[in-house]
Amino acid sequence: IASIMNRVRDLKNKYRNEDNITDELNCTKMSSDTTDNSGTVNQIMMTANNPEDWLCFLLRLEKKGIPQMDVSLLNRLIGRYSQAVTALSAEKHSQDESYARILVRFAELKALQDPEEARDQFHLARLNCKKFAFVHVAFAQFELSQGNVKKCKQLLQKAVECSAVPIEMLETALRNFHSQKKQLLSDEEK
Repeated sequence: IASIMNRVRDLKNKYRNEDNITDELNCTKMSSDTTDNSGTVNQIMMTANNPEDWLCFLLRLEKKGIPQMDVSLLNRLIGRYSQAVTALSAEKHSQDESYARILVRFAELKALQDPEEARDQFHLARLNCKKFAFVHVAFAQFELSQGNVKKCKQLLQKAVECSAVPIEMLETALRNFHSQKKQLLSDEEK
């Protein structure tokens, strides 16, 4: 057992040192099925099972198309994001930016299908990762897109009160909100 654990630790260190971890994981996939990526998921879960690996895998999967225009891809992404959220414990990863990004992106994808479920996911992200300003801004942006202007403003103000960082992001979002812009943060500001 000690020998196996040492080998696993060596492999984890090797993968962390690579530039693109998902490419390495894909080379050692346990499954030859390239459409569902179950081998990659199994590999992530068996090795480090950390948010960084999950996020790299999920972002790479997203590059295969445009979820807003491809229902099949959207469903596959939602399934994989759901799997990542289930595999990663909030208690252990709430201070991890990659974990927060997974929660936010999952909520954004859910918004394309079911706004009420998306709202629940945004609440979960905000509850678990309140130190990250982007979590609050994403939730506020969602509420603004749903026409809930008052809720949007309230979320941004609460983010400032709980000292989410970076504060400049919140200030910019509030400034854009008061200017009645539809986007709280432009692509450049993000």
